[in-house]
Amino acid sequence: VQLQASGGGLVQPGGSLRLSCAASGTIFAIDVMAWYRQAPGKQRELVASITNGGRTNYTESAKGRFTISRDDAKSTVYLQMNSLKPEDTAVYYCNADVLTKALGWMDYWGQGTQVTVSS
Repeated sequence: VQLQASGGGLVQPGGSLRLSCAASGTIFAIDVMAWYRQAPGKQRELVASITNGGRTNYTESAKGRFTISRDDAKSTVYLQMNSLKPEDTAVYYCNADVLTKALGWMDYWGQGTQVTVSS
């Protein structure tokens, strides 16, 4: 299983970005999908998560600005980020709990995509 993240870039404060992360491989099911971020010198933190039932969870700083969604037909999770702030600058990683026949349930990470918020 591979997770391929995309959509990062440079944006001005107040701008928007949409991150995507597609899972590929012989996948039987995907449970929780999530986005994490890691800023320079800081620990990786959970930004948002979504269950296969659509239940969402956000870190406090993301509430009201970010929206996580998923398309199970495409095995893809999205993160719509609006009203971006310089403190949102980080490498964003997608994460998913995936069921395969060979390995059962395992936790997978994408490669990370850089988001820079700067004027």
